[in-house]
This record gives sequence, structure tokens and C-alpha cells, in this order.
Amino acid sequence: MVKEVAQASGASGGQRLDEPRSGNDASSPIEKFKDSANRLLDCVREAGADTERTRNGRVLRSFSLGEVAEILGVSGSYLRQLSLDGLGPTPELGTARRRSYTLRQVNELRDYLARARPNEALKFRPHRRKGEKLQIITVAPGPTSATTSLYLAQGLSLKGFRVLAIDLDDDGALSEMYGWFTSASYYPDSSMEAALRLDKPQSISSIIEKTCFDGLDFVPGTPGLDFFEFECMQRYLSGDDVEGTDASLRMVRALKDVEEDYDVVVIRCGGKSFLNAGAIEAATGILITARVGWWADVEKAAYYMRYVARFLSEIEKTGRPVNLKFHRYLLTEHNPRDVSEQKAFARMRAKLGDHLLTATVWESDAIRQAEKMKQSLYELTAGAVGRSAYEQAMETLSTANAEIMDIIYEVWGRPPMFVSQASPLASAGKAKS
Repeated sequence: MVKEVAQASGASGGQRLDEPRSGNDASSPIEKFKDSANRLLDCVREAGADTERTRNGRVLRSFSLGEVAEILGVSGSYLRQLSLDGLGPTPELGTARRRSYTLRQVNELRDYLARARPNEALKFRPHRRKGEKLQIITVAPGPTSATTSLYLAQGLSLKGFRVLAIDLDDDGALSEMYGWFTSASYYPDSSMEAALRLDKPQSISSIIEKTCFDGLDFVPGTPGLDFFEFECMQRYLSGDDVEGTDASLRMVRALKDVEEDYDVVVIRCGGKSFLNAGAIEAATGILITARVGWWADVEKAAYYMRYVARFLSEIEKTGRPVNLKFHRYLLTEHNPRDVSEQKAFARMRAKLGDHLLTATVWESDAIRQAEKMKQSLYELTAGAVGRSAYEQAMETLSTANAEIMDIIYEVWGRPPMFVSQASPLASAGKAKS
């Protein structure tokens, strides 16, 4: 089923690289590879670096009253009056009695407002209702897939959705943005490999980690994913892939275990074929990113979607359901003042229609600086990257996220609301066709 994209993995069957070894050179090529890897790890350790995973110990900053008002879609004066009346959570009072709220308190405010204003309950608490299916958004492999996955999951969380983010890339680039730093010496039971493997799989709930965002959980990507890919390759080549052990079916079953706990799952794909197959079969939506005017990115997106079409046709032949409800293209690193990029957007819009999001994510020094810090702009204040750059980046990110949230609402049969709630400045994030 995944023959056309199957790739051999360099991982050995579950063995740690940093196992004890002798000082003598091994004779076989395989042993020489292992020995070489161990010597590289020795260099890292001798340099004083920690090669084990560093767990997330971040604490998310508090949000100002103005930020909270924008997040909730109410006025600052209304929130201030609630505080004076002793209604809702008690904010912290800072310099000049400026109020600030933790994200947990923001969610407590959501609960209060949903009860106090029942006609607007969905605005404040967008959790799934009876009959609404879990939305699983697979972010296709691409040069900006890690940052896109990060800002989408965090943006959904800030708007009150219960979110699970999954990193399926063994390099852990997205994981590092969440504060998990992994290395080749840490394998066991810390990625989707533990939930998908054939030998003694664990429940996905046992590997889910909390993040500093209340309502956002995470499954890290580690080199252990190579073991799953290698196992799938062995079974594929041997023809020993009996019913119930298919890689993509295992992904669907794993996510089924936590279906009631979340509204949206965001999966960031890497370069592994069997893992990607699982992400596709599980998906209700696919988000494909490309940099504006980078036609090589667009070509890769085209071939990826051809693969998706072929894979889903094979799924249909087995009698399994195809869950996919939508796919959208998001253009990133966009310079709206570049005439050639304006033409590139217009050309793609003419070809793709509504499958291309109207919003683009602008090229941004603020986003790049935050990425270097292994954080998102939501975690930083404007002063960390410059107020003008910060505000412009936040507008373009928020507009793109709002479009995707409205698509989720459409799938659930709800009227759209997030684009219309966006700041008046949100039009800054929309490309002109």
C-alpha cells in the first residue's frame, strides 16, 4: 500500500546506540556503524552536553487584560467590570493595578461566560457537541510544517479547543519548540512508536505529555520513530502484514483511545512513509504548506497529494472508510509587497479556488527570532522581538488560524465565526489576488 514511498530505515531493531562497547574496532560493517555512532556520542558527552531528553519545564506567561479581551472576543471594559464585581477568576494585579490572567484563568473565564451568556456558549467554549467528530488535521511534510503545526495547535488552544499535537518526525524539530529536547540516546516509550508498535504497544494516553498551554497536550517525536518504521519495513518486505497490523490502521486505533478527550488533533508529518500513511488514514483534514513563489515547494505538494489520492484509493479497496473531509493549501513566508509573489498567489488561487486559504503567513523576522529561541510568539511579549514586527506577525498567524477554525466549524455543521471575530487589522494577513 505504501510501496511507492517506502524507505529503508537506518535504525536497528530497538537497540540503543549508547550501549556498552569494547574499545576494539568491530570487524563487520554493521558493527563498525554502531561503533562509529557510539564514538560520536562520546564526543557529545565529553563536551559536557546532555544527550538525554530534557523534559518540558516551561511556564507560560500571563496575558494582559487587553490580550484576554481579544482572545475571548469581548471588550476590555466588560472584563474589567467582571473583575470589579468579583465575577469569574481573580486576575493578578500588577504595576498601576493592571490586570493579567493565566491561560487556565482564561479558560475559567470561558466557563463562566458560557454559563452567563448561554446563547453565545459556542463562542466561549467551542468543545465538540454530541454527533460532532474529532477533527484530525495532518500537516503535510514541508519546509514550514513544524512552525505551521505549532502555531495552529497553540492558536486552537488559545481559542478554547481541546487539542492534542503529535510530532511524527524523528528529528524532533516541533518537539523542541514545545520544550522537549531529544537525542539518539533516548528511545524508550516517548513517541508514537510506543503506541503503534506490534510488540506490546502502550495506550497513547501513557505517552501524552502536558504542555504549558492549558488544554494542549503533546506527543513528542524522537529517534524511536525509526524503530516503528523499520519494523513496518521488515513486515512489508517479508509479506507478513496480516489484518490488524497494518501501520495506518494502528494509527487510527491509537487515536480512537483518546477520541473523547479532544476536539482537534494536529499531526506534524516527517519523512517516514509508514507513519505518513497512518497520519493520512486517520486525517479528517490535510493542510499542505508551500512558500510563495517557491515552485519546487508547490511541485512537492502536488506529488504529495497524488500520493494521498493513490493511498486513499487503496484504503477504499479494503472496505475501510475514508475520513477526509477537506484539504487546504497555506502559503507561507509571503512578502506581500513583492509583485512576483502577488502574481504567484493569484495564479494558484485561480487554479485551486477555495482549496487555497485566502490568508497567507507573512515573512517575519519575529517568527524567525521566536523559532531561534525554540518558542512561539504566543509565549513571548512584543518587547522580545520588537512591537511592530510582533503585532504584524500575530495578525497574519491569527488570520490563517481563523480560516482553519471556520473550516472545522463547517465540518461540524456550525456557522463560521472566527474570521468575522478577527481583529480589524487581520486583513493585513490576507493576500490580494
